[in-house]
Order: sequence, then C-alpha cells, then structure tokens
Amino acid sequence: MIEESEYKKRRDVLALKMSKNSIAVMFASSYKTRSNDTEYPYRQNSNFYYMTGFKEDNSILVLVKKKKNYKSILFVNKKDKVEELWNGKRLGVKESKKKFLVDQVYTQDKFEEKYKEYVAANNKLYFDFELRSLKTDLLKKYSKNISIYKNIAPIIEKMRLIKSDAEIKLIKKAIEITKQAHHNAMTFNKQDRFEYELLAEIEHSFKSQGAYSDAYTSIVAGGNNANTLHYIENNKLFKKDDLILIDAGCEYEYYASDITRTIPVSGKFTEAQTKVYNLVLDTQLKVLNAIKPGIKRTKLQRIAVKCLTEALVELGVLKGDVKKLIKKEKYKKYYPHGIGHWMGIDVHDQCPYKDENDDEILLDKGMVLTIEPGLYLAEDDKKVPQLYRGIGVRIEDDILVTEDGYQNLSADIVKTVEDIENIN
Repeated sequence: MIEESEYKKRRDVLALKMSKNSIAVMFASSYKTRSNDTEYPYRQNSNFYYMTGFKEDNSILVLVKKKKNYKSILFVNKKDKVEELWNGKRLGVKESKKKFLVDQVYTQDKFEEKYKEYVAANNKLYFDFELRSLKTDLLKKYSKNISIYKNIAPIIEKMRLIKSDAEIKLIKKAIEITKQAHHNAMTFNKQDRFEYELLAEIEHSFKSQGAYSDAYTSIVAGGNNANTLHYIENNKLFKKDDLILIDAGCEYEYYASDITRTIPVSGKFTEAQTKVYNLVLDTQLKVLNAIKPGIKRTKLQRIAVKCLTEALVELGVLKGDVKKLIKKEKYKKYYPHGIGHWMGIDVHDQCPYKDENDDEILLDKGMVLTIEPGLYLAEDDKKVPQLYRGIGVRIEDDILVTEDGYQNLSADIVKTVEDIENIN
C-alpha cells in the first residue's frame, strides 16, 4: 500500500511547480452510465488518485499557493444514511480529516462558496483542460479575477513517469497475480472449447487472488483472430492446431499489469509456429538488452523494426534488401504498432513521451514500460507462405528501468516454446 505521506509529498512537489498566487483544482471521476440507469463499476480519475489516494466520487482537491507556502483543501461527500444505504459507506469530513494529510476538509456542497474566496485572492488557475464542460463552466463562473489558465494534467503526468518503491511493489503484485492467470491458461484444457471459456478462467484467477478489476479488456484470440490487434469478441471455438494470443493483465490497487503470451491450443507448437514464435522472442530479447537509462524509446523501436524485418525476409514474407524494406516501411503490414508504452496507474500510463521542447524523453531509473514485439500473418494474405498464414504472435513483458539496465518484472511468466509446452 502507498502511505498517506507519499501522497502528501506528491502534492508538495506539485505546489512547487505552481506559480505564486495561484490555485489548482482537481475533480474526482463521476460514475459513468452503462445503459439507462445502470452504471459501470466506479474507477477514480487517475491523476486525482495519484494526488490523493481517495477513491470516492464527487470529491475535489484544491491547492492554494501564495509565495512559498500552500494550503491543501479536500471536499468530500457528506455523510448521508439514505445514500449510504443504497451506495455504500462514505468517509465524510471527520474521518477524512483523520486519514488525509490535508489542511482543511469540507463537504462537497461547500465548494462553490469556498472557491469564490480562493479565486478572489489569486490570478492563476490550474485545472485539467479535458474536464467536461459542466465542471469547466463552474470553474470559470466565479473566475473574473483569473488572468492565466494552465493545464494541470501534463504537470502531474510527467511526475507519474518515475515510479516510487511503493508503486513498483504494487505493480509487482499485479504481475504476480497475472502470472498465475497466464499459467492457468497454459494448463487449461483448450480442446473443443471457446475463447470465452478460457477468458473466464483468466478472470476467475484474477479475482480469486484479490484483483477485482482487469487493467483493460482482455484479448483471447484463437488462430487468425490474433491478427486483429484489438480483438475482444472472444467468442470463437478454438481449432486444434491453432495458436492463442492472450493479452490479459489485472489491476491491483489501481496499478496495472500488461502481459501477452501466445500459446498452442494442443499444448504443442507446430514447426511453422515455432519458427515465427522464436523470431518474435529473439526480437524481444534484443530490444530488452538495449534498455538502460539515457536510451530513447525510438532506438528500441528501430531495433524491433530491424529484427522483425529480417524475420519477415527469413520467412519469405518480404523479399529484398532489409534497409530498403525498412525505408519503404514494408514491415508495417505485419508489425503495425510500437514496441511498447508507459505503464502504471493506467495500463497505457498517461505520461509524456516528449518534453516541453518537443525532444524525446530518455529512459530513466524508475520508469516502467512494456516491450511487445509481434508478427501478424493474416490467413488471406497470399504474399505470406501458406504454412505461416493465420499465425499471429505477440510477446509482451513489463519492464522496470534500473540504474544500469533493466529488470523484467514479468520474467517468471514462462515464454519459451519449451517452457510453455512443459508447464504443468
């Protein structure tokens, strides 16, 4: 778990980045309608959670900065027995004062009154420019004194790039749970079963270990379905000689895991599947070996592109000089995505890839990213030799950048052909 003192330190850092005589306002997420009067399970706004650790809706965090010092104010739902009967217990003002290291706590209905006081004495306002118009209008309604508006989201998201020890511990826990789910999928009897049956096994494994939420919509793609990158129907019958691409990771205490493994329905890879699989695995290992502080992600992408283009030539999918094929981007039909992305509170962590000068942000100690090369050889692509058609392979791991290299946080999830075939 993350201590309250860590959230306090984050607010201290944010306040240092704010101009004097300014205020920052951050809103919690609202419930989102699924259909009519039913809602999706609640999930807090990631930036708000990063700054507070508070999971309730309708809450608001305000920072008021003068010259050097600042005050933190939290607005929360009032205690209401009827609302709590229907929707669960609320922390309320009294308990929030005990729990959170903020200067003041008020009920949410006091926000407009207090906000008018704050803006009367300050001329700069920080808020998330992606807010819905209703909340934006509320902020601007009383903001005649505000002369400068600044987007707070990029400031917080840059802070999120470097993970603390506590964050890394939660990511490791999420990966440990996901490991068991993937291993269960490998040993599950997949003969004459549907994709959704294997998905149910994965989700059961997540929840039975205390991860109540997927980090994203899982992909369980048998055979040629793996060549649809965001395949989420998960409703087709497995064929005996197919591979299954499983892209599934849980979220544990708001921190994500993101793992892809490609496994055979029968438990044994064919010779053609082994060939494609090992070329993708070899690419991943070469990319991993290049990871260290000071390296650009685009360099990792170039390594992946070179290796996978060479692989496509070796498979007979592409023909010609590798450098020329890369220049013409011939590989993109078979490897259309990037080598990976930041990961943390969001599975695709909303952290920047470029700095204020539009220069690429270099890898640094404490960053977490995925590395996920793949090859996608559609069954109707006549340029692909017949024995490789319908094969889609992706291998994805979660990587921590260390002081002098990297740590593969998901290294214990088996991924060689031999280990997948021998797991029991």
